[in-house]
Amino acid sequence: MSRKISPIIQATELLNLYQTGSIVLVDASNDKHARHNYNEKHLDGAIFIDTNIQLADIKEDASIGGRHPLPTVEKFSQTLSELGIAEKSHVIIYDHQNGSNAAARFWWMLRSVGHEKVQVLNGGFATAEKVGFPANSNEVQIKKEAPYKITEWKLPTADMDEVERVVQDNDHIVIDVRDTNRFKGLTEPIDLVAGHIPGAINVPFTTNLNDQGLFIPPGELKKKYQEVFGDVKTENIIVHCGSGVTACHTLLAVAYAGMEIPKLYVGSWSEWSRNNKTIVTGS
Repeated sequence: MSRKISPIIQATELLNLYQTGSIVLVDASNDKHARHNYNEKHLDGAIFIDTNIQLADIKEDASIGGRHPLPTVEKFSQTLSELGIAEKSHVIIYDHQNGSNAAARFWWMLRSVGHEKVQVLNGGFATAEKVGFPANSNEVQIKKEAPYKITEWKLPTADMDEVERVVQDNDHIVIDVRDTNRFKGLTEPIDLVAGHIPGAINVPFTTNLNDQGLFIPPGELKKKYQEVFGDVKTENIIVHCGSGVTACHTLLAVAYAGMEIPKLYVGSWSEWSRNNKTIVTGS
């Protein structure tokens, strides 16, 4: 590519591309009815990706890598080939939850293997429908591509040992993007234990969005995260959530702000809370 594109695409821009250009459109919704909903109605031409099967290598024991460990690069290469995604493809991803479901996770994974031409739809499915993007239940034929050449995950990640080692250091920041009630341990709807990692700070991913469910402007995001990060170097900032999926929403927001992408702790709370690590509740 001759120039970098924004990691976020607006619905009107998507509609123009749909009418005039060639894109690979992906529905990355990931609630329990996602596949059924896709079969009932999806943006015209969109293919479906299964977060639990294609974007993760789920183990029986979530204490090893959390609920959504990354697949091997070999498996991810095969997935991209089966989805018809080549190195030059313009991939646009949406979900039904403002990009906070798995659209951001798929974006992060593509960026992490060096794919530049990938964007997440601002506002997701509903916003596209509002601007007149056609939606239907048509079956989409996928033309398989040659294997995507991948050697490694290139974006920085942190493991549980690193988090434990640095979380109390003043020159590091560990950010938990779950909602405040989960962070404080007041509720825990998914994992086995409520609370948070000692020393972590809470910046809910929902604060990346405005009241309409759209990302706040890049300038505002930049100001927000400059205040959060302070003088801490990007390589010393670790972001996590429950299972390494919604954390990518904040990494996407940081990239949208034009800032360097921090580390992702893929195992996140689902791994930490299952390994007899210290847990705290409250603010």
